[in-house]
Amino acid sequence: MTLVVGVDSSTQSCKVVVRDLTTGEVVRTGRAVHPEGTEVDPAAWWTALGAALADAGGLDDVDAISIAGQQHGMVVLDAAGRVIRDALLWNDTRSAQAATDLIDVVGAEAYATRVGVVPVASFTATKLRWLRDAEPANAARVAAVALPHDWLTWRLRGYGPAGESELGPVLEELTTDRSDASGTAYWSAVSGMYDLELFELALGRAGREALGSGAAASGPGAAGPADAVILPRVLGPGDAAGRTPTGVLVGPGAGDNAGAALGLGAADGDVVVSIGTSGTVFAVTDHPIADASGAVAGFADASGLSLPLVATLNAARVLSSIASLLSADNDSLAALALEAQPGSGGVVLVPYFEGERTPNLPDATASVHGLTIASTLRENLARAAVEGMLCGLADGLDAVRAVGVREQRILLIGGAAQNPAVATVASQVFDVPIVVPSPGEYVAGGAAVQAAWALTGTRPAWPLPLAAELAPDVQPHIRAQYAAATSSS
Repeated sequence: MTLVVGVDSSTQSCKVVVRDLTTGEVVRTGRAVHPEGTEVDPAAWWTALGAALADAGGLDDVDAISIAGQQHGMVVLDAAGRVIRDALLWNDTRSAQAATDLIDVVGAEAYATRVGVVPVASFTATKLRWLRDAEPANAARVAAVALPHDWLTWRLRGYGPAGESELGPVLEELTTDRSDASGTAYWSAVSGMYDLELFELALGRAGREALGSGAAASGPGAAGPADAVILPRVLGPGDAAGRTPTGVLVGPGAGDNAGAALGLGAADGDVVVSIGTSGTVFAVTDHPIADASGAVAGFADASGLSLPLVATLNAARVLSSIASLLSADNDSLAALALEAQPGSGGVVLVPYFEGERTPNLPDATASVHGLTIASTLRENLARAAVEGMLCGLADGLDAVRAVGVREQRILLIGGAAQNPAVATVASQVFDVPIVVPSPGEYVAGGAAVQAAWALTGTRPAWPLPLAAELAPDVQPHIRAQYAAATSSS
C-alpha cells in the first residue's frame, strides 16, 4: 500500500490524515492543538506538526506529504532564518488602517486589476505595511517573508536556523503555491508573477522571488537587487517542493480554502460554504475575478483555476460563544435552536464579535436586535446565533453571484456543518440545495490530494461520501430581519 499524507495547519490546531494512494481511504489520523490568539510564535506550529505527525504514526512508511495552512499570516525571517517576531494571523485586524493607506495610494480598482484583491486587514501586504510603520527596526531586519504553510514546508524539508535544522537557513529554498500567494495582495494569478512594486509599497523594501535550486535569475519575479527581501518561489499544481531529509516527497501546499476545494473535488456548479474559525463562501471557476468593491477576493485555486472567495471573521465561534452564555454545549444549543420558530421570534444577532471582514468593519462589535419581554427566550437566542452566522454567509453567496458565479448546489463543510440546527437553518436561508459531506478533514484531504499528485503526476479522483442532502425550504423573513438589523447597526 502506498501512503500519502495531508496536513491542515489551521488557526486552532494541526490535523494530519494518512490516505491510501489508490482508494483515498483514510488509514490513520493525528492532531495537536495550536495556541490561541491573533499573533503566534511559528515555533508552536512546528511543534504541533511534529506532535500531530507522531500521533498519526509518523512518516516512516509514507511516500509523499503536503501541507495546507491558514492563509494570509505574516511570517518574517532574518538573514539567519530566524523568526523576527510572532506571526500576525489572518484574523489580526491591527493593520486595518494600513489597508486603507495602501488603497489610498494605489486605488481599489487598480489593486483588483493587478492582483485580484483589494487590501483588507487579513492580507499579508497590510501586515507588512503595519510592520513598516509600527516596528521599523523589525522591518529593517526582514530578509524573507513567508506564509504559514510556506514556513512549515521549508522547515519540513530540513531548512531553518543553524543549530535547529539539518540544512540551515537557505532562504532561497522557500516555496509557496499559487493559492496562498494570491492572498498576499502582491502576487497576480493572471500574470503568475509577484507585483514587486506593490510589495515594496507595503514593506518599504525591494523584493524578489526565491531562485530555488537551479532556477535562472532571469525567471519571472526574480528581478531585484541582491539584498532584496526574498519571497517564496511559487509552485504550480502537482509540483514538488523537494524532499524531507529522510526522502519523503513534499508537495506544494495550499491555502486552507483551496485545500478544501481539492479535498472536496469541487467542480463547476459547486459553491462551498465552510464554517470554521472563519466563514468562507467560494467556488472553483475557469476565469479570474477582479472585484473592485473588495467583497470578493479573486484568489487562485490549487488546481490551476480560480477561487473567487468571500470570507467572514465570525463563524463557528459565534455558536460556541452563545452556547457558553446559555450554559449549553453544542448539542443542546442545536436542540434549543430547533425549538424556536424560523426568525427566532424577531430576535436578530448581528455576529460581529471580532470585527468583520465582509463587510469590512474591523472595529465593529456584535449586537442583538428585536428583544421584547415575550421574545427573550433561550431558544430564540440560540436560533438567532445560527441564523445570524448563516445570513452573513448568504450575503457572501450573493456577492459571488454578483461576479458571475452560478451554483447548482452548496457543499456545507466545517465543524459546525455537522450541527443539525446549522444544516436545517441553512436550507431555510439559502435558496439552493444543500449537500453536507460526511465528517472529514477536507483541508488536510486536499493536501493529501496534492501529495498524491506530486508523487504520480496525476490528480487523484477519490470519492466524496455524503452525510445529508436538503432541499431548499426558504423562509424569506429570516434574511429580511437580518438585513434590517445590519442596516441599523
